[in-house]
Amino acid sequence: MPLLVGITGLVLVGAPLAGVWLAGQPLDAYLQLPPRPAPGEPAGFSWTAFWLLAAFVVAAVAPFVWRLLSTPAPAPGPATSRLAFPIWGWAALLWLAASWALAWTRFPWFESFQQHTFTPLWIGYIGVVNAITMRRAGSCLPSREPARFAALFPLSALFWWFFEYLNRFVANWRYTGIEEFNALEYTFFATLAFSTVLPAVTSTAECLGTLPRVNTAFAHWHPLRVPRPRFAAALALALTTLSLAALGVFREYVFPLVWISPVLVMICLQALGGRATVLAPLASGDWRGIGSFTAAALVCGFFWEMWNYGSLARWEYSIPHVDGFRIFEMPLLGYAGYLPFGIECAAIAALVLGRQAPRRQTHAP
Repeated sequence: MPLLVGITGLVLVGAPLAGVWLAGQPLDAYLQLPPRPAPGEPAGFSWTAFWLLAAFVVAAVAPFVWRLLSTPAPAPGPATSRLAFPIWGWAALLWLAASWALAWTRFPWFESFQQHTFTPLWIGYIGVVNAITMRRAGSCLPSREPARFAALFPLSALFWWFFEYLNRFVANWRYTGIEEFNALEYTFFATLAFSTVLPAVTSTAECLGTLPRVNTAFAHWHPLRVPRPRFAAALALALTTLSLAALGVFREYVFPLVWISPVLVMICLQALGGRATVLAPLASGDWRGIGSFTAAALVCGFFWEMWNYGSLARWEYSIPHVDGFRIFEMPLLGYAGYLPFGIECAAIAALVLGRQAPRRQTHAP
């Protein structure tokens, strides 16, 4: 497993640099530590690109939405007693409400902490979501496997730093309100914030997995089998590596690959090594894990963008061709990037959990 992670990291780091070097561009701007996002060029807008990408997203998502909505609600099982919402869940909810209020206000007495509201918000969110799972399923990931759940936090920080590095080549987002941070401060506080990403998505995926309709709709759907999987993996890995090399040279056209390439590299290397991948359940028609994680990333994405909107320390986007119809700071079609990001979260979380987020039978509808 360490070898797999190492090779994946080498491809993700090396391929974009190789592309820039082959294009004759200087490498200095991409090797700065920490990799702070650079200001992007004006994004612009193209109706042609917007409608083409919108049609692709709708075509990809519509079958899942139709399947979910057209699946009859499962018959209720034997009556079971409802579990009480845990006390620590109420504490997390109060913490979340207070953090939200402080993030969107500007009290003079809170000025010294105003730039650091992201992490408390998401600690509260993670607590609330796990409390909901506890009430519905009788347990949650932190209660069953506290050590593995805790390991998601440092892994999450490392995971997101890779995206910060890739963003150096496409400049799709940048941070404001933290310009005076020195390198050490930026690294420390950014790492704290990044550490909450994977636990939030994984916790949300498990919570969504307790919904009976999700289990009924996607437990036995269309099997997806790839003929000659090792050849397909080798071909996909070669194409993905080339696409990563193009990031810094043709950023205006290949920027969506930031969200697709990392998971493709990992899955291809796992397949070439004969290991099970996060997509393995699809061969038997089990789409529950993938469906829960992609939906979880979209749910978290909504809250990321919403809470970011009124915060002092925040991010802003510059996305070529489709930078319009913003919901909070994110352009409408930008939310589509959260869908493959959910699959990436599932693949990375599996490194610690050894499987996808558990799917538990609910105690309450």
